[in-house]
Amino acid sequence: MADMFSPGTTAAPALDRRPVIAWALWDWGSAAFNAVVTTFVFSTYLASQLFVDPRIVAAANGNDKDPALVRALADNATLVGVALMIAGIVVALVAPVLGQRSDGTGRRKLWLGINTGLVVLAMAAMVFVEGTPGFLVLGATLIAVGNVFFEFASVNYYAMLTQVSTRENIGRVSGFGWGMGYVGGIVLLLLLLVLFIQSFGDPDAGGFLAVTKEGGWNIRLAVLASALWFAAFAIPVLLRVPEIPARRRQVRVGFFRSYAVLWGTLRSLWRDSRQVLLFLVASAVFRDGLAGVFTFGAIIAGQVFGFSPTQVLYFAVAANVVAGVSTFVAGRFDDRFGPKRVIVISLIGLIVLGGAVLFIGTSQAAFWITGLGLCAFVGPVQSASRSFLARVAPEGREGEIFGLYATTGRAVSFLAPGLFALFVGITGDTRLGILGIVLILGAGLLLLLPVKAKPAVIG
Repeated sequence: MADMFSPGTTAAPALDRRPVIAWALWDWGSAAFNAVVTTFVFSTYLASQLFVDPRIVAAANGNDKDPALVRALADNATLVGVALMIAGIVVALVAPVLGQRSDGTGRRKLWLGINTGLVVLAMAAMVFVEGTPGFLVLGATLIAVGNVFFEFASVNYYAMLTQVSTRENIGRVSGFGWGMGYVGGIVLLLLLLVLFIQSFGDPDAGGFLAVTKEGGWNIRLAVLASALWFAAFAIPVLLRVPEIPARRRQVRVGFFRSYAVLWGTLRSLWRDSRQVLLFLVASAVFRDGLAGVFTFGAIIAGQVFGFSPTQVLYFAVAANVVAGVSTFVAGRFDDRFGPKRVIVISLIGLIVLGGAVLFIGTSQAAFWITGLGLCAFVGPVQSASRSFLARVAPEGREGEIFGLYATTGRAVSFLAPGLFALFVGITGDTRLGILGIVLILGAGLLLLLPVKAKPAVIG
């Protein structure tokens, strides 16, 4: 590992392995929210029949295709979707200003700690979401609140990348952190599967701890354990990574006045560093496509290829393994050939393999191969995008730029879900929803091709 963290010829005293590992452990711990809450466990719990009127479930009599049951599940999913949409709007409006203000005060770690703590509290509160219809709104609200503060925490966390790396090793450090996130997801999902979720001979109890499934207790305790996991692994970055010094601005402004400063930043980017602004737009589009791969991949696996919920979770573990390994490797290619090449090649791979899903029939083996191939390219795109932006962000303004990164990503977060739903709605075939995701990835690639890596100059 020493070579990965080698700071090169421009090393600063703080640029050693300990801050890098401490920083990357936040990525490791954040899998508790990304993998458990938003993707594979809690969101699936909210989408289950536990939150449907028991009379509708009883009338369906085990028929998953019963129209009333299908409609009720769709209504529940819509409620969760609306909650997440509202969360996205809040992030889009507030994230860039928070990032801008943390740059000037020299309190990135403080705000990272506060926002991470609020995410942990939202996750811990999910233990009170009983598996009955009356608790659906609470569950949707908590997942939305968690998303808001997770995005706020990510703004400061991403900005700290330049505090633990140099221009020579920033790609490897970013890839290491993102890879740690995937590995953390693997370990945590396996632990939850064994301790709380997998049935070992008793269909009414979950996991090695034999936690009752009544009222969703096994899932609720799994999420509570995940909250403790995130809290524990968020501590090292707060202790080991040095804080940036406070920067004296010529004019200190209030919160709402900060939006005028933000508008000035956008105008300056357009005038002096247009490539940065163009990258923010391109990355917003292809990152939405990446989110679609994970969000709708599980749906396609279940509805088209007949994966059971347990099989989906096993696939999730394998997907994190493949994505993690590929991200570690891609970090070295990032430093050697540049992040843009890594992004372009990975997007091409995603487009080709996404299109291949249309032609592999219903073979689960074929989906395993194609799906894991897709995962091999997802991590490198995410890591290289973070590296690209950190390379071109002006020194001392990283929080502001990554706040814009969060905002632009949220601004188009409706594209992949919208096109997926459009293609499925028109054709009635869930498999064809992948066309919408492929189109989004292709559009992001076309927007990226003309972008040049030029450091930003913001007045």
